[in-house]
Amino acid sequence: MQYDPIKRSLGNVFNKSPFLRKTFYSLLDLLLLRSWHIHRELRLLETNTSGKALQILDAGAGFGQYTYWLHNRNKESNILAVDVKTEQVADCNNFFKQIDAKNVKFETADLLEFTKPNTFDLVLSVDVMEHILEDELVFRNFVASLKPGGMLLISTPSDQGGSDASDEHDSSFIEEHVRNGYNAGEIKEKLKRAGFSKAETHYSYGKPGQIAWKLSMKYPILALGFSKIFFIVLPFYYLLVYPLCFILNYMDTYTEHASGTGLIVKAWK
Repeated sequence: MQYDPIKRSLGNVFNKSPFLRKTFYSLLDLLLLRSWHIHRELRLLETNTSGKALQILDAGAGFGQYTYWLHNRNKESNILAVDVKTEQVADCNNFFKQIDAKNVKFETADLLEFTKPNTFDLVLSVDVMEHILEDELVFRNFVASLKPGGMLLISTPSDQGGSDASDEHDSSFIEEHVRNGYNAGEIKEKLKRAGFSKAETHYSYGKPGQIAWKLSMKYPILALGFSKIFFIVLPFYYLLVYPLCFILNYMDTYTEHASGTGLIVKAWK
């Protein structure tokens, strides 16, 4: 099941005005459990950096929702957001120009080739590395681009079923993935080989998150893939299921999990 066409359709609906774009970002923040986990980690970083202006790289920025969230939290921070899709980069530059975000810039870049030595305090990479086969090369580029003491924050599927595939021959729900998920020890070793001095991981999408993901994301995306008429049904569906999903997302974000289908990874230069 490829969901890029679904994302593009949703993006087109909400891209009619800056207000609708902001509404779209707010919905993503509420629905996507990975957003809950990433926001929690970024708030912890804010506490440790005393809210000072940072140099930030959003590596694989997609729709730009994390860039928007970071910009709203600290408008003095400088954010460079990169993505391989030129059309998406142009769209994001247009939106951030409309909202007068002078410290935000989007560029087209391939993470296999992108480096800006000793530039960033934070590199953010959300649901990107599972799409890149040559991951250690990208990790080396990240460590080169960070300032000493800078942090890399990654969200990615784990090997505990993060791509919704039961074995290596199974078809993933997200067919664009080049691997079915990272082993926690494996990704830490890769990061250390790349030059990071320290790496930590913890599981996301434990039992509560797996239920929430199916209710809030998997089933609606499958329905939209079957027929666009479900765009009309979705608001009523979410009115029914989202209160439960909200509770499950909260439980998943603030509970330690022995296992989970997602990984939150932090590494320091």
